[in-house]
Amino acid sequence: MTHTKTICAISTAPGAGAIAIVRLSGSEAFTILSKIFTPAKEGKKIEEQKTNTLHFGTIHDKGKIIDEVLVSVFRMPHSFTGENVVEISCHGSVFIQQAILQLMLKNGASMAAPGEFSKRAFFNGKMDLAQAEAVADLISAQSKAAHSVALKQMRGGVSNEIKTLRNELLQFTTLVELELDFSEEDVEFANREQLLQLTNTISKLINKLTGSFEYGNAIKNGLPVAIIGDANVGKSTLLNALLNEEKAIVSEIAGTTRDVIEDVVIIEGIQFRFIDTAGIRTTSDHVETIGIERTFQKIEQAEIVLTIIDATSSFNNIIMFLTRMSEKLHAKKTALLINKTDLAQSDYLDELIRMGEEMQFPTLSISAKNNIGIEQLIQFLVNSVQSNGYDENDVIITNMRHFESLSHAGKAIERVHEGLTAGISGDFLSQDIRECLHYLGEITGEISTDEVLGNIFKNFCIGK
Repeated sequence: MTHTKTICAISTAPGAGAIAIVRLSGSEAFTILSKIFTPAKEGKKIEEQKTNTLHFGTIHDKGKIIDEVLVSVFRMPHSFTGENVVEISCHGSVFIQQAILQLMLKNGASMAAPGEFSKRAFFNGKMDLAQAEAVADLISAQSKAAHSVALKQMRGGVSNEIKTLRNELLQFTTLVELELDFSEEDVEFANREQLLQLTNTISKLINKLTGSFEYGNAIKNGLPVAIIGDANVGKSTLLNALLNEEKAIVSEIAGTTRDVIEDVVIIEGIQFRFIDTAGIRTTSDHVETIGIERTFQKIEQAEIVLTIIDATSSFNNIIMFLTRMSEKLHAKKTALLINKTDLAQSDYLDELIRMGEEMQFPTLSISAKNNIGIEQLIQFLVNSVQSNGYDENDVIITNMRHFESLSHAGKAIERVHEGLTAGISGDFLSQDIRECLHYLGEITGEISTDEVLGNIFKNFCIGK
């Protein structure tokens, strides 16, 4: 696809820095650059230089030097956008950045919209839509795990899986539709047994990909870990110990935490979002009641629930609390933390540990106040992520749009499988296969609309 406008934007983060990059892309990129850039070497014409080369010189405005810069030249189609691209590396003064940008605009360039460089890369076949979205994820990655997943997707991890599925299905739907042209001869070009095996394979792969979304979304946005318990068992003290700062107010008065407190910490490359919640108890305080309702909401949203019990509390109170929470806790990955162990009798502590094991919860003894057992808890959290059944070679879905398209594709391929089993005619099979192909194509952008593209690229940075 060709674009009539040559676009420009600052591609580095807003504000002053050591250096900044101003990018120019389009058919007039070299022409515009030649009007504002003078190479240090006399007689050198920038529009005649080879692709993937660097050139030192000055940016000027009517003979007045703005800055000494390095210019990177990328000729079409060997560039990020697939067009002629120029990147000017200048000193990071905001004034210099804006002056160069204004010179480009004055000499015929147009201001790039958010994500327009990546959008052009998509239209020009330099990347598919899933890869373009992974670029945005890579930029916003806050942890090693999120970076790893985004990098794999940008390099075609999801796309390759989807393209393989589509190609195999396309072959079959072509044969099925060919049968319709010879319906009177009652011939069969598509082997139904092979198609049945393919639908089984595709269903398993789609289920695996959709099943990875919950984990992938948590990796991308931070793994939510809810800290819950009865009032005054040490939840806020534990949060402070995990964050290594006094984030939450700690008091001996029950009900101090009345709202949800959240903060993020990266442990061994994994981003955890710890959520300190209001103590779960019966209360007539309206504000505290709202806080407790929010606690139950956070339990539903959490990937891991750290349930704290007080080793100085009575056994009956602990049992009552755990019984009341049993249904919610067993539906989640839950650890039972026995807190204030430095104040408990050893035989009573052993009894609490046995109780936790009988309830089939991983059980840890800690003292949040004295930082005892915190390292073991952190290791439990890391192991919980690493033991989810996925490894670094697996394709992980992190994007809600991909998840929804895969879910629709999965339902369509299930109908194909059911139709094959029931022996329905080829025209109905073809319709469901086509629907599956449509949704798979939505992920990579082989099937797309202006509305979908607009929603995706508007969230990109300007200059990317």
